Amino acid sequence: MKKAAIPRAGASALARTWLRLRGRPVAASVLDDLPRIPVAAGRVATLAGPAEFRDRLLALIAGARERIVIAALYLQDDEAGREILAALHAAKFVRPALEIFVFVDWHRARRGLIGRERSPGNAALYRDWAERCGPGVAVMGVPVKTREVLGVMHLKGFVVDDTVLYSGASLNDVYLGRNGRYRLDRYHVIRDRRLADSLTGFLLRTVGESPAVSPLDGDPEATRAPLRPAVARLQHALRRARYPFSGGTVRKGEVGITPLVGIGGRGNELNTVVLELIGRARRRLVVYTPYFNLPGPVRRAVDGRLNAGCQVTLVVGDKVANDFYIPPEAPFKAIGALPYLYESNLRRWCRARQRFLDAGLLEVRLWRDGANTYHLKGLLADDEWMLLTGHNLNPRAWRMDLENGLLVHDPHHLLRPQGQAELARVLANARRVESWKSLETLEDYPAPARRLLKRLARTAVDRLVNQVL
Repeated sequence: MKKAAIPRAGASALARTWLRLRGRPVAASVLDDLPRIPVAAGRVATLAGPAEFRDRLLALIAGARERIVIAALYLQDDEAGREILAALHAAKFVRPALEIFVFVDWHRARRGLIGRERSPGNAALYRDWAERCGPGVAVMGVPVKTREVLGVMHLKGFVVDDTVLYSGASLNDVYLGRNGRYRLDRYHVIRDRRLADSLTGFLLRTVGESPAVSPLDGDPEATRAPLRPAVARLQHALRRARYPFSGGTVRKGEVGITPLVGIGGRGNELNTVVLELIGRARRRLVVYTPYFNLPGPVRRAVDGRLNAGCQVTLVVGDKVANDFYIPPEAPFKAIGALPYLYESNLRRWCRARQRFLDAGLLEVRLWRDGANTYHLKGLLADDEWMLLTGHNLNPRAWRMDLENGLLVHDPHHLLRPQGQAELARVLANARRVESWKSLETLEDYPAPARRLLKRLARTAVDRLVNQVL
């Protein structure tokens, strides 16, 4: 089967990259040359929130007849995670021929939550269910690097038969809106056999056939050491890999969808498309990111659009809506400084671009809804292009993690009402930042966070932290 690939950079591509990074007009031929899977617009739907996402996922699992293939950072040992795992085993019991694979990050599955007591992690849950219910639901651990701090398996997507449910969400209580709290993400349903085959083929063959990838219901004492040669080979293969599919012509009533994958700072297909997509925006660009820590190339590309007169809307989570936020009355841990570090990044960035805020070209929105958290990622450009992705648009995702996404080309604006409705729902809980001065300063922060950030700044370690978290 023919693989979709972005052309290797030649002289013209290097020239376009140079112009783009200088903020000059660029013919975004990379986007034009991408193969696309034609999909009827009526087969693409946007879900409203975590509850609808959970209900649709459970309904798809219950009705599965051929295959269930899931990619997520983790499947948590909590109420929602156990509900999903129970649904998978129930589906296998009803239809024994059903193939079920869940791909999660190997490292993340074998440790407890940050800031909690040491534990065997979610892998213990998978072993328990396998012992009680028998084989049939394969939860596969993917170590894309030898250590979690160097990079994780951050692929996303839920394939059930011919349906793709794509979201940046993982599987736990807060992502699925259990127990009165939720973590907001984006949720799209696409019913197309070719797209489902492409995502499944990549996971089962390019990823799943690697000796580095193994079921997580096995030996709990397994270590990284024997995996190192296999992980190195997997890394090499992933840097060259592309989703397998054959492109077609997008006709009236259809949109074109291109699945993308990337890892590392060089030759990264997904990163390349992110930059070209930003450069393609002429009237309006919308950027969703949960942690404000844009990579240098993305910052420069956004600046190029602002200087060209394009309206840019940045929607980011308020520090209180960050999943690492610790209320002032709770015991402080070092990880709790991250939301304040991200807000400091945003304050400096807005200060340098206050003229664009004043002119109305730059709109910065901070999302906050009670004790809930924010996890949206992706891009919208001119109501014609939409990137659905789990890519956080931060240096870690840019250089370390294995990421994927779906680029949707909508030349006839058939999905514009969905995109506008999704944006309106998000902005309903997002206050507008009129000036950088409205953001809190270091002196406003709780004393433990303030002391830690000052210490990091004195030693320039804050720059390193920004690159790896």
